[in-house]
Amino acid sequence: MVLFAKLFSKMKANRESLSLEAWINGLLSRGKMSFSLAQLKKELHGHSEIAIKRSLDRLSKKGAILSIHKGYYLIIPAQYASRGVLPPQLFIDGLMKYLERSYYVGLLSAAAMHGAAHQQPQEFYVITTSPAMRSTHKKSIKINYITKSIIPDKYLDQKKTETGYIKVSSPELTALDLFRYEKHVGGLNRIGTILNELTEAFQIERINHELIKLSSASSIQRLGYILDIVLENQQYADKLFEASQKANVRFNRIPLDGEEETLGFSSANRWNIIVNTEIDIDE
Repeated sequence: MVLFAKLFSKMKANRESLSLEAWINGLLSRGKMSFSLAQLKKELHGHSEIAIKRSLDRLSKKGAILSIHKGYYLIIPAQYASRGVLPPQLFIDGLMKYLERSYYVGLLSAAAMHGAAHQQPQEFYVITTSPAMRSTHKKSIKINYITKSIIPDKYLDQKKTETGYIKVSSPELTALDLFRYEKHVGGLNRIGTILNELTEAFQIERINHELIKLSSASSIQRLGYILDIVLENQQYADKLFEASQKANVRFNRIPLDGEEETLGFSSANRWNIIVNTEIDIDE
């Protein structure tokens, strides 16, 4: 009798697991690669809490799913089985909707999506609203969350992925953000190298006083100086300067490199930048 009870329990657990696997396969067939626990409980309402937990644990151990955030799971299809995790661009939109947060993919990750991938970023960058989020470390990925007070929908682009669309900062907003969050992206030389490619995706009409208001004067000045003097891109430098004047931005005298000595260096340029370092562009 005891043996029969154990056998029956095992058969029931297997049926529950198969039921969940069938549900997950249904999601995959519709191009979905993630789900929330709340969604699962709603759609498999005939299963108990214990049964669901047991099935999730079993599939997690098999590597078929991965918990990326409390209450949110990734489905790992065959093509990503060796990595054990999905590329962030395949699930970040669903995760941020689950967390009910405004967001956009930014900095080096956005630059790469716009074709400025001189060096493929090792980390994924997401700009979101407060409260601050801890970075996500799972398997081979790291997602850095950077807090910003305003998410400017007008300067976000929609990029198509295997699972839908994600929000990505426009090339122009990406450029300004690179200077605003310079310490996150590897310094001025790396920014200069990225800008050398990123400007190919610029749209001159998007460089206007509305964009200027989304950034700090110091970021505008450094971007303008590199466009103007280092990259010799007069078209975009002139447009940025014109938009800055229209927005009444005051250019105080600031160093190009905020961590280097400033005494004895000239700032004889329209951006009022103290040229206390040289920018090396990696061609």
